[in-house]
Amino acid sequence: MKRKFLQSMLVTVTSLALAAVVQAQPRTIKFANQNAKGHPIVQGMDKFAELVEQKSGGRLKVQVFAGGALGSDQANVSALQGGTLEMAAMNSGIFASVVKEFAVYDFPFMFASPREADVVLDGPFGRQLHAKLEEKGLVGLAYYELGFRHITNNRRPIQRVEDIAGLKLRVIPNPINVDWVSALGANPTPLPFPELYAALEQRAVDGQENPLATIWGAKFYEVQKYLTLTYHQYNPQSVVVSKKFWDSLSAEDRRILQEAAVESARFQREQARSAVAGTLDNLKKAGMQVTELPAAEVAKMRERMKPVIAKHTAAVGEATVAALQAELDKLRK
Repeated sequence: MKRKFLQSMLVTVTSLALAAVVQAQPRTIKFANQNAKGHPIVQGMDKFAELVEQKSGGRLKVQVFAGGALGSDQANVSALQGGTLEMAAMNSGIFASVVKEFAVYDFPFMFASPREADVVLDGPFGRQLHAKLEEKGLVGLAYYELGFRHITNNRRPIQRVEDIAGLKLRVIPNPINVDWVSALGANPTPLPFPELYAALEQRAVDGQENPLATIWGAKFYEVQKYLTLTYHQYNPQSVVVSKKFWDSLSAEDRRILQEAAVESARFQREQARSAVAGTLDNLKKAGMQVTELPAAEVAKMRERMKPVIAKHTAAVGEATVAALQAELDKLRK
């Protein structure tokens, strides 16, 4: 009897010791993005990693995978839903493939300034859209800023809207981006971001459109000559967590991740905005010929976009578009 009691005690102590060892080991969170190291998005991710380790006392560690190291955005969405990837930051519009309302973030000329974007994204509208992701296996924590998009190409400077016609432009693989490029008379070519540099280098496409930080970080200046500042689209980036992973966390660890995401988003936006002027200067020094689309041509471009916006308003849902427009109208009074 005594021997059985001692054996039982030994098993209990061993189990407790093993549990303590497991608990003491830091839990690693993989965090993926398509942009290169040094990009403002990746700077935000690095800040997030720093905050999480600090707030958790080292119990949680974040490993940042930049430059598409874990595959395309589409592959990352599947991995998040399956629970094989813990976190990612990607263009919010990409989630339109799982929640149709997210396509509203890809509407051309929706936001006129970063301030407008901040108020809408950090407010009820942005939170409500992120909440819709949960039933699709994703949890939205915060929004980083990719910024305003511009067009580059290797064939000619764009000084009029008509100059865009005939260009073969890579677009983010979703319907609204295909449609607005088509509306300008160009030929849209959907491609995952990791494939873009090679496609430009091999002249499989004439050009692409992205914010300045991405054009610089991906070294597109090596394979593109002309940059036209169009400000045609503003891209927020959603910081998302796999719901399977989220559900495995304690309430305390969820709080840590949420707080770190919000704090790192503030830091990330500051970095992104302070870098714009210097990045543009660097692109000029690297040999890109930079022009800005005149106001009259921007107005013409907006006019061409109206049928595209009307078409996708019906697809996204008029209530969603009206709610976003109402928020913007309040800010613009």
